[in-house]
This record gives sequence, structure tokens and C-alpha cells, in this order.
Amino acid sequence: MAQFDYDLFVIGAGSGGVRAARMSAMKGAKVAIAEEYRVGGTCVVRGCVPKKFLVYASAYGKGFTAAKGYGWTAKDVSFDWKTLIDAVHDEVSRLSGIYWKNLSNSGVEIIEDRAVFEDEHTIRLVKSDRTITAKHILIAVGGTPARLDIPGDDLTITSNEAFHLDTLPRHVVINGGGYIACEFAQIFAGLGSEVCLVYRGDTVLRGFDDDIRAHIHEELKKSGVRVITHANTVRIEDRGEGWKAVHLDTGDTIDADVVMHAVGRVAKTEGLNLEAAGVETRENGAVKVDAFSKTTADHIYAVGDVTDRIQLTPVAIREGAAFAETVFGGNPTAFDHADVASAVFTQPPVGSVGLTEHQARQTHGKIDIYKSVFRPMKNVLSGSDSRMIIKLVVKADDQRVLGVHMAGDDAPEIIQAAAIAVKAGLTKGQFDATCAVHPTVAEEMVTLREKWTPPELGAS
Repeated sequence: MAQFDYDLFVIGAGSGGVRAARMSAMKGAKVAIAEEYRVGGTCVVRGCVPKKFLVYASAYGKGFTAAKGYGWTAKDVSFDWKTLIDAVHDEVSRLSGIYWKNLSNSGVEIIEDRAVFEDEHTIRLVKSDRTITAKHILIAVGGTPARLDIPGDDLTITSNEAFHLDTLPRHVVINGGGYIACEFAQIFAGLGSEVCLVYRGDTVLRGFDDDIRAHIHEELKKSGVRVITHANTVRIEDRGEGWKAVHLDTGDTIDADVVMHAVGRVAKTEGLNLEAAGVETRENGAVKVDAFSKTTADHIYAVGDVTDRIQLTPVAIREGAAFAETVFGGNPTAFDHADVASAVFTQPPVGSVGLTEHQARQTHGKIDIYKSVFRPMKNVLSGSDSRMIIKLVVKADDQRVLGVHMAGDDAPEIIQAAAIAVKAGLTKGQFDATCAVHPTVAEEMVTLREKWTPPELGAS
């Protein structure tokens, strides 16, 4: 029988890799994990966690203004970018240390090195220039921000570098219209920067429900973000003294001191030498896997963003847990990717679970729509004209709730509970039978009674 250095070798210490490594070790496997940067991965180091802190920070500016309507007077209010960024980095370091400690306490060997494949069972550690072997290998390297192949691309930053800016930008141009682009647009706007969002499509947040997309598009503009649609950045020019000229295919030029690309994320498979191990990728570079996260090589698996199934931290964690249960727990487990809730931390934020209206019509034909757009009670005294939208997508024949979509304060918190109902297959009648909590914005979910009919369909 072949002898290996490890039962499991994990490449990448992000959320999915860490969960898989820890659970596998606790099931008795000899495990090592390699990380070339910092333990914690995208979410902890350069994604969800630091970004959410920036969202909190930017919201305070609006809060000071809103507080006046409630009798508060705040004088000599100012903001210091360095104080915020230093605090965020301190917290990121603390969390990364916790991840490291948890791995170590679970018996996982942590290797600070870049790992690439030599063959189907052999890994080469680049910095130390040594090789190790493993019976099973898990690829959990995540993704990386996509770039634009245009002149002057080297003058731009991505979400990775946004957390390391020395000063708050004066004027930011953000290329993209997805959740990262929209979140950072309102982060910078809330902190005092001028912001321009350049997007090739007609409405931001492609893939989300159309009503939510339109709602957030308008809220971006209300927050002071200049949104330019049907446009692409084709060239970036260095104008000196820290300023760049952003040239669009519309013929327009925008001056900015920071230009940020937020045009999607790609699997970080380049340079892993996957072909040497017989691991196939799709056209976009993502690793091909089956329902159990197994790649085209029997003993090699992949979880998380590198597979480009659903690019969410909790999904990577569940996939990592399912892998450990399958390979080292003797219990084949496939994570169910249906009805996974998500949030977009725009201002106001988005919460979404299940099918959009468009998807539901394509899949089920006849559906019922219930929705409400209203001014939250909190905004009445503050004077804010920001609205909230709550929308239910319901299957017409059996009244099962197929999707819940909302945009407004606390939407991400509310959607977690709504996701339980959607996942459980509850019906509109069961929503209706649930007594409201008053006064809350969430009560709209259980008090919607009137069906919405698209204008082109007329009255039903």
C-alpha cells in the first residue's frame, strides 16, 4: 500500500479550507494546510469582514444627519480614514489569529507557503522548495478580482487594495455594477468621496430580482453616486499629481484620483499546475466538481469560490463540512445549493432568497406576486425619503413561496429568518397565518394580501 505524508493536504486556508481541515483532523485524519498569504482567506482578510466595517463607518455620516430629526445636535463632527483603517486591520489580524489557533488546536499542521501540484498525489511547496505527498488533496484557493485588459489597467485598484489606501479618495471611479461595486460606491460616498459608477448594463445588480435592481439603482443616485450605464472604460491615463483620466467608450472622460475595478471575481487556479494532477477546469478557470465536490481526479476535491458554484462564505463552509463528512466521516454528503440566502450591503442593504420573479415565471409559468414599497417609520422624523421594498414570489397552483426579496434597513437580518421558511417550502397561507410584530418593517412579509398584476397583463 502506498504511504503518504498526509491523509489530507488542503491548498488554501480560507473559510472552506479551514472548515474542511479542522473537521477532517477531528475525525482522525493527518492534515496539513498551506496558505501563501494570511490564514482566513478572502472573507476575513480582504472581503466580507473588513468591508462590513467600512459599511458601518460610512453609515454614521447619514446617521448624524438623521439624528437631527430626533432632537440630537452633533457638533464638530469629523472623520479620519487612518483611524478607521488601522482599527479594521487590527480586527482582521485578531480574527486571522483565531483561525490559526483553531486550526492548530484541531491538530492541523499549518504551512506558510505556496502549494502547486507536481502530480496527482504530490504537492510542491514553492518557497521552501520541497515536496510532500497526500492521499487526498482539497483545492480551496478561492477567487481573485477580475481585471480589465485595457491601457492603463496598472493604474487601478480592486477590492483587495481598497483596504490599504493611505488616504480617503477625493473622487473614485468604480467600474462594475455588481454587489462589490455598489457596496464600495456607497461606502466611499458615505465617507465623503465623490463617486462615479461606470456600468456596461442598464441596471445594477445583475442576477437579482428586477424590482430590487431598480430600487437600489435609484438609492445609489439618492446617496450621491453618479451612475453611468451603457458605458465601458476603455483607457486610463496618468495625468500626474495622483490624478487619472478615465476614458469611456461613450467619448466621455472622468477625472479621478482612485480608479477601482469591481467587474467580478475569477477562480484563482492559474499557476496551480492542475493538469499535472488530472484536474479539469471550465472555460472560466473554475474547477469542475460533482455534487460531492470531487474533481475529475478521484482523490482530489475542491470547495468554495474556486468551483464558482455560489460565491458565498457560508456556502464554502458548508461545502468544506460536507467534504470532511464524505471523505473522512464515512457519510457521503452533498450540500444543497438551492434556496441559499444572500445579502448585499448597500445602503439600504438587500436581502434575497429563492427564485426571482423572472426565474419563477420561466420555471413554473403562472405565479403570484405580492410586494410593498413604503417609507419605513424610522425615516419619518429623520426626513429621509429612502424607501423599502419587500416582495414575495409565490407559485400559483400550490401557493408555495418561491422567493423573498427585500431592500431596506435590516434586510440582511430579516432574510435569514425568511430563508428558513423558503427552504422549508412554506406557503403564502402559512405566511399569512403568522401574526405580525408591530411596529416593524418585517411585518410587511406577513400582511401582504393584494396580488400585484403586471400592467401588460391587465387585471386578472
